Amino acid sequence: MGWWQTQRLVTAVLLGSAVCGCRSRAAPTPSEVAPATGAVPPSYRVVHGWPHVPRGELLGQVSGVGIVAQGDVLVFRRASRSWLSSSDTLSTEPITEPTILRFNAETGELVAAWGARQFAMPHGLSVDHQGNVWLTDVALHQVFKLDPDGRQLLTFGQRGVPGSDRTHFDRPTDVAQGPNGSIYVSDGYRNTRVIQFGPAGAFIRQWGQPGSAPGQFNVPHGIAVDTAGRVYVADRGNARIQVFDSTGRFLAIWRGDSLGRPWAVRVSPDGFIYVVDGGDQPEHGPDRARVLKLSATGEIVAAFGAFGNYDGQFVWPHSVAVASDGSVYVGDVATGRRIQKFVP
Repeated sequence: MGWWQTQRLVTAVLLGSAVCGCRSRAAPTPSEVAPATGAVPPSYRVVHGWPHVPRGELLGQVSGVGIVAQGDVLVFRRASRSWLSSSDTLSTEPITEPTILRFNAETGELVAAWGARQFAMPHGLSVDHQGNVWLTDVALHQVFKLDPDGRQLLTFGQRGVPGSDRTHFDRPTDVAQGPNGSIYVSDGYRNTRVIQFGPAGAFIRQWGQPGSAPGQFNVPHGIAVDTAGRVYVADRGNARIQVFDSTGRFLAIWRGDSLGRPWAVRVSPDGFIYVVDGGDQPEHGPDRARVLKLSATGEIVAAFGAFGNYDGQFVWPHSVAVASDGSVYVGDVATGRRIQKFVP
């Protein structure tokens, strides 16, 4: 864990309890760097007391969040296990507690829990157009497809075996489904690539390599696809969002001080792009953590959140999901270790 990461954790403890219209423009040309700039006032408020975690239960690090068809919220959590540095050696021993929790979106009540003894280090969670749940495990180097009730449908990768070929991953981070059913995996902490599979799991293509040039990555940490098939990658180490077409052709880069360092990206049902700025940039100091709402061309149209442990604040915001009613859910993996709900 670097000095700035340590400072963020120390500052968070001091701050509080750990319980706790822009104008559109033409679409970017393939070589364009499109900074996402602009300052907007906060436009979302936190829902205090959401969710209701059963007495005696600790969420642990919340690494993934998604919305199922009925509107309930799925949380992918690490329970009693923690991971704070990408250089750590990770155990492949399964977490004994349930790692997937389902909460009622309105009441915050726990509806169901499963995933005990299935995962070793949960990371990404996404829900596809059919309501199936996609999960990544960075310790097992695997990607999983589950049905809405938690039954396993597909497994990609070999348990506990890293690799860089068509059938192996090395700490994969996230999954997104395209409008034609294609599956895109950001892979991830060590392979610095995106892999595209067909709906049944057949390999189609991959792109990316280490670096900071267009089409290169430094920790592709989150991935999302819009209804037109455009692929958005949270290129965390390079502090930018990269945009590609459905075949991996580079379209644009969004970056800049206003965008910060993207840790996660999601496309909302109404077509906006939500980005988690996890901070941890030395030039910003240890106090940058928020969520941004972007237009389809990268302009910031809303922003909310700040660094801290109080309601409505974040320490290491790691994941985001947007419901059809506009509610936004954000998971935190640092001292806060919680899921928060925001409404417009």
